[in-house]
Amino acid sequence: MLSRIAESLFWIGRYVERADNTARLLDVHLNVLLEDPWVDEPTANASLLAVMHVPVEGTATRETVLQSLATDPQRSSSITGTLGAARDNARRAREVISTEVWESLNTTYMQLGARSRTPRPHDFFLWVRERAAVVWGLHSATTSRDDAWNFMELGRSLERADMIARLLMTKALAGTTGPNWTTLLRTCSAHEAYLRTVRALVTEERAAEFLLIDRMFPRSIAYNLDKAETTLTLIEPGLSRHSQTDQARLALGRARTNLEYEAIDEILADLPAQMRHVQQACAMASDIIRDRFFLPSSSVLWSQEAV
Repeated sequence: MLSRIAESLFWIGRYVERADNTARLLDVHLNVLLEDPWVDEPTANASLLAVMHVPVEGTATRETVLQSLATDPQRSSSITGTLGAARDNARRAREVISTEVWESLNTTYMQLGARSRTPRPHDFFLWVRERAAVVWGLHSATTSRDDAWNFMELGRSLERADMIARLLMTKALAGTTGPNWTTLLRTCSAHEAYLRTVRALVTEERAAEFLLIDRMFPRSIAYNLDKAETTLTLIEPGLSRHSQTDQARLALGRARTNLEYEAIDEILADLPAQMRHVQQACAMASDIIRDRFFLPSSSVLWSQEAV
C-alpha cells in the first residue's frame, strides 16, 4: 500500500473517533454546568480546554468552549475541524475505501454547517455520534480485513484510548463538581455493559476498573491499547526486537500493563498522572508509526506537485 494512502486511512480513523468522543465529552460537560448551579463555570471550562490542549486567553466561557471544541473549522481539536479533515483524507484515499464509507463522510461534511448552528448543542452532539456510528458500521461491513482495515483501525484504537483518558482526566480535575461515575459510563455507552458484566451498583472503584482495564469492552483503555498492539503486529509481522514498530508496541504495552497490574485505588489516587502516561504512550506510538510508515510532508508535497 502507498504510504500516502496508509496515512490518510490512519487519520480517517483518528479524526472520526476524535469527533465522536469530543461530542461525548462536551455533552457531559454542558450537562454538569446545567444541572449544578454551584459549579465554578470559568474554572470548569478552563480545565476542559486544558485537558484538550486548547490555549485560552482571558475567562473561559461556555461560548469559548463550544467555539474551540465544536464549531471552529480551523482547529484539529474541534468537531467541525476533525470531520472536515476526515472527509479530506477520505478523498485522498478514495481508491481504497468503499463508496458507502466515502458517501457517509461526504454527507456528514455537507450537513455540518447547518447542524452546528442549532440552538441546542446537545442535538448537534447526538447527530455527530450517530454519524460516526454510521461511518464505523459501513467501514466494518464493506472493508476487507487487509492493510486498509488495519491502518484505519489502528488510528481509531489510538484515538479512542487517548480520548477516554482525557474524559477520565476531566472527572479527576473537576473533583466533586464533575460528572459522577454513572454519567461517565453513560457517556462512554458503557452503563448497560457495566451492569451486565459487574452485576452490581455503580461504585467509583468498579466503574473506573471497567473503563480502564476491562479486556472485553471495546471502549476501555486497556482494550484499545491491546488492539493497537495487535494491529501493529498484523501490519508488520515478524518484528525484530529493536524495530521501530516494536518500539511503538512496547510503549503501548507498558501503558496497558501499568494499568492492569496496579491496584485500582492507587490508580484513582493519581488518576491525572496515570491518564497523562496513557496519552504520552499513544502520542509516542503515533510518532513512531508516522516515521515508519508515512512519507515526510516534504515528500508528499513534492509527489503532488510532480503529478
